[in-house]
Amino acid sequence: MAEHEMYFASEAQLRQYKARKIITQVLLYGFLTLIGLFIIIPFYYMIITSLKSTTAYDNEQIRGELVFWLNQTNVSVEQYAKVLSKGGDFGYFYLNTVIVAVASTAFTIVTTIFASFAFARVDFKGKNFIFMILMATMMVPGEMMILTNYQTALSFGWKNTYAALILVHGVSVFYIFYLRQTFQQIPNELFLAAKVDGYGHFSYLLKVMIPIASPTIVSIIILSLMGAWNAYVWPQLIASGKNPRFGNSMLLVSNGLMAKFQSSEFSSDDPAKITGSMFATVPLFIFFLIFRKYIMRGVSRSGIKG
Repeated sequence: MAEHEMYFASEAQLRQYKARKIITQVLLYGFLTLIGLFIIIPFYYMIITSLKSTTAYDNEQIRGELVFWLNQTNVSVEQYAKVLSKGGDFGYFYLNTVIVAVASTAFTIVTTIFASFAFARVDFKGKNFIFMILMATMMVPGEMMILTNYQTALSFGWKNTYAALILVHGVSVFYIFYLRQTFQQIPNELFLAAKVDGYGHFSYLLKVMIPIASPTIVSIIILSLMGAWNAYVWPQLIASGKNPRFGNSMLLVSNGLMAKFQSSEFSSDDPAKITGSMFATVPLFIFFLIFRKYIMRGVSRSGIKG
């Protein structure tokens, strides 16, 4: 008998407790399964539709049907060839997105680590007040800052450049707060011992705090990459043309596909549009599946003291 079962006065109460526990678990897993289906079914339908011919899809729409399977009459890969061959600067869209995602994430990680360490371990005048001001900015909707950021980028001559896409959003108050919480959980005795051993702030950060907080840092890297890949509003506003120096299109995957699918050639071709959406979504989905355990590890660690 388990230790917690010794507290029940009678066997009837024990059976009642077990019954409630089973019912609770069934309801919990049923709810999680339902949520999972709401997430998976649209993604599955997107993949299935991308493998259908335009004729088969149009016939389904005329009949008002949603067909969730493939057969010899409706399967086709013509949409893949159409998107790849007529998608314009499709390679540049992916290249721009990879460059911006990697560079902006690297810049974000550097600013986040140094700012978090300063707020967690370095004593300086006005530290709490400055941190309070930073936290207050999280209450301001990001849409309100777009015009200011746009005017700032224009004043620096950054329109249609990588700098506008990389540097403008290189500081995240949420990530600073998130990593600061992890840094504060590291015992202060380690910091004092490191100072006795002659470690400076930078050496202690590099050799002690970053390795201990690596799950949280990896989580921030993954979330930042996903955010940069999914970005749409800011890239559409500041980088919708060609780079003035290199002459290549500055559109990212989401913006580039949207621009191409608004053309007359794809205006009535829903399977092609869905195929393009799949090209933009699947790499990110695979990336998340590979690194999801690091996100879970970082989130769980950020809530543990000591």
